Order: sequence, then structure tokens, then C-alpha cells
Amino acid sequence: MDKQKIIEQIRAHKNQPCLDFRLKTTTEAFTNTLFYTLFDTNTPLLENLEKLEQQFEILVDLACWDADKPCSKVWDRYVQKLPAILEKLNKDAQATLNCDPASLSIEEVYMAYPGFYAIAIYRLSHELYAEGFPLVPRLMTEYAHRQTGVDINPGAQIGNSFHIDHGTGVVIGETAVIKNNVKIYQGVTLGGLYVAKDLQKIKRHPTIESNVTIYANATILGGDTIVGENSIIGGNAWITESVPANSTVFHTPTIKIKPTKNHV
Repeated sequence: MDKQKIIEQIRAHKNQPCLDFRLKTTTEAFTNTLFYTLFDTNTPLLENLEKLEQQFEILVDLACWDADKPCSKVWDRYVQKLPAILEKLNKDAQATLNCDPASLSIEEVYMAYPGFYAIAIYRLSHELYAEGFPLVPRLMTEYAHRQTGVDINPGAQIGNSFHIDHGTGVVIGETAVIKNNVKIYQGVTLGGLYVAKDLQKIKRHPTIESNVTIYANATILGGDTIVGENSIIGGNAWITESVPANSTVFHTPTIKIKPTKNHV
């Protein structure tokens, strides 16, 4: 076996000079530090803020391939937003406690609810996405996706008091807009009506107005699709056009039960 030849062939096919997987592992460490800084009682705030700044400097070196992009200035703006992000997340946690009869305490929501964790990482990543910071926001939400089964693109716009129950299989696309006091259940998709690369700058995902509940496995597609406020979308519904305010939409399945003969 000619190992040197194999090495040369592998190097020849490595055509992504910036593909340094330290960016992924450093982003995950940064995400964990952020979460603990906001929520863990025993985490020293000053020490962790300094640690976060050091981790972010590494992310700048790894992620900002454009030398003219002032990535190093992002941190000062971002860290000032953390109190407001925490305020929003406390409202999300309270919404979950209020909505879910299975939740026994607010501490349980913070520590055990995958939907809340996914929302937390989304909100922390969204502000970096809004800054145009490359790749890191997506790596943050993919890290949460891997742990929770909830896939929220950091570009989505989500209002206050958002609740995801159970969470597994939820997909929220990049240009989705979700207003205040919205509840969604497992398996819900807020997606595009169809996929084409030239739609990258176009709103492809639906708008969900305030006080809407979307039950399990409902699919709502299209950038022009608006679900009006105070509406209820039933489980397994498939929606590709707008729904007026104060509506109830439900899917009626056909269930047939065929009795079997008893055999001796």
C-alpha cells in the first residue's frame, strides 16, 4: 500500500480550503457557554462573558473568510442584546408552563423541554444571522436540531411567547414569520411550496399571525400563505393557501375497521 500516494490523492480532492471543522466544534462549545451563561445559577457571569468573547474571537478567525468584513465588531453589538434575548426566552418558558398541563414547574421547562432549548438556541443564533455573521448561526441551530429534532432556521422571525410542544420533527423555514403567542406541536412544517435556487432572496415560507395553534403533523407551505390570528390548524392538515382570522381548519381521515373472523 502506497500511503503517500493515497495522501496526495486525498489532498488533491480537498477543494474547500476554508473547510475547517474546528468551526463546528468551537460553535458548539460557544453555544453551550451561551446557554449556561443565561440560565445556570452557578455560572459566574463575568468569567463566562470573558470566555464567550474569547470563543467568539476564535469563531471570527475561523468563519470570516472575507478580510474586509468587520466580523470582530459584531461581538460588542451582540453581547448588548443578551439581556433582551433572555427576557424573550423567559416569556417563552412561561408560555410553555401555561400551555402544557404536563409541565410541573418552570425549572422543568428550562432543563427538560426540547422545544424550549430549540427556541433558545434559535433566538441566540438569530441575532448573529441578522448581523450577517457567516455560517455560525446555522451551525448553532443545527446543533440544537441534532439534540432535539427541532429544525428552526436562524433567519426565521419569531415573536414573543412561542411554545413548541414535544418538538420532534418540527421544521421552520428561513423566511417564516411567526407572530406572538403561537403554539405548535410535533411534526409541524412551515415550509416552501416548492424548491428552486433562484428563490433564495424570495419569501418562501408562511406567515403565522398571533394566537394561532397548529396541531401535530400539520404542513403549511408557501411564502404567500398567511394563517390569520386566533386560528386553529388541526393535526395532519395540508395548507397551501391563506386561512382567514378566527378559523378552524381540520383534516378528516377515512378510517375503516375490518373485523376478522375468530379461528379455533
